[in-house]
Amino acid sequence: MEYRRAKIERGTFFFTVVTHNRRGFLCELKNILLLRQGFKEVIREYPFKVDAIVILPNHIHCIWTLSPGDSDFSKRWRLIKSYFSSRCDEKYKGKISASRQKKGEQAVWQCRFWEHQIQDEHDFQRHIDYIHYNPVRHGYVKAPKDWRYSSFILYAEKGIYDINWGAGEEIEFTDDVGYE
Repeated sequence: MEYRRAKIERGTFFFTVVTHNRRGFLCELKNILLLRQGFKEVIREYPFKVDAIVILPNHIHCIWTLSPGDSDFSKRWRLIKSYFSSRCDEKYKGKISASRQKKGEQAVWQCRFWEHQIQDEHDFQRHIDYIHYNPVRHGYVKAPKDWRYSSFILYAEKGIYDINWGAGEEIEFTDDVGYE
């Protein structure tokens, strides 16, 4: 199967990146710090804006906007995943299949990631809502404000969300929003 990625300069994209075999270790403090440092290192070399993010134990959802004249989000993900994989504790590295060993990959992440090109402001907002509600959807917390590894609080502080948004209610998303 041939994978085709969108090549849109200065595009805005929603991503889902998953750990190998969906092992849940991303929310350990040392791994959060390692992910943050990986993002900072890559952003310094290849600028982009993180519009929204949530880190869950076994996957990340985020929205990025690339810089003018740039369309290479795949390189950024490769560098972030590589940064994390090369520095994380050995206990997070699972068994590697023979085909992946030949490529020198470590089994920390699934090989690929899922992306969706954001189409317009409405699509952007629906995906931001999906990101921020995701910890509630998975049953980790009762309200988005209670999940530490999310951009939700930053949005609430800016007045974009009421601090109690998503608490005590079930928010439904159409099939074209998000990806697990």
